[in-house]
Amino acid sequence: MSIVEKKKAKFEKVTEGYKVLSHPQTDRLYHIQLSKNAIEKFLEKVNQTNQSVQHLEYTPYARLIVASYLLDEVGEEFGELLRNIVHDRESGGFTLGLEGVSENTDEFVIFSTAIAYLLGTSNHDSMSGKYYARFSVKDTDGSDSYLRQAYRLFTLHTDGTFVDEPTDWLLMMKMVEQNARGGESRLLHLDDWKELNAFANHPLANNKFTYKAPKSKNVGQEIDRQTFFNHNNKPGICFIDQFVYPETIEEAKYLRDLSESMEQDESLIELELPVGDLVVLNNIFWLHGRAAFEKDPNLNRELLRQRGRFNQ
Repeated sequence: MSIVEKKKAKFEKVTEGYKVLSHPQTDRLYHIQLSKNAIEKFLEKVNQTNQSVQHLEYTPYARLIVASYLLDEVGEEFGELLRNIVHDRESGGFTLGLEGVSENTDEFVIFSTAIAYLLGTSNHDSMSGKYYARFSVKDTDGSDSYLRQAYRLFTLHTDGTFVDEPTDWLLMMKMVEQNARGGESRLLHLDDWKELNAFANHPLANNKFTYKAPKSKNVGQEIDRQTFFNHNNKPGICFIDQFVYPETIEEAKYLRDLSESMEQDESLIELELPVGDLVVLNNIFWLHGRAAFEKDPNLNRELLRQRGRFNQ
């Protein structure tokens, strides 16, 4: 049975509040289309109950309350559906959005929070000091990582490599986009990587490498992590080229070759994401990065990020 056939048997469905469809750009992901009526009623209840972004930042239980508002409109089974998709090794991800109902970026934050807290609990983001981060990519940048550097490839990686807490899933939402050409999200499912076995079975695959974050991340600790690990009897991966500190030339060559192999893999996806849409990925077996933008002095893209753990 093909990936597409397995997916149709598992999760594709149509209800009054939403449709679950195979993603038009890749057989791995789903695209979930919420009804505009459900989104409008969700936002109406958010506004009626004064659920501001600041309130969500200061009051953690409010994040679960707005998640419950979304379930009120689309059905209680919707949260289980999202979790099942992200846990599912054959897929592990989906896109969805506000269907043009709102262009208010505060409402984008609240909507993304509802989705995140149906998945689990968002980790504290030390870079922003909040449970989420918003950051812009512009023509010029003086940061100490590739995150905001528009005109170079942001190589494939997983999140949470330099923090001592589970990072099971990742949510990225496009908030603003002006004068942007290029910059697509680059994604690779671990099982689609042609040379996975060569690197996962390498003598250094289970070596513990030290990870250190740059100053902008506001994380002072160092942590040792294996590149590959067992996850439900299949490989999981933890890797980012910028923050890993090998101790030998052999280790450095292994990490370089691993990164170059993934970047050149024919299964790599370049995902187009409209403003107001988000993508959720299982961070254990999906890698993500970003293509370079074309030069433009008026470039402006703003993204939102949440990442977190599954609740037991």
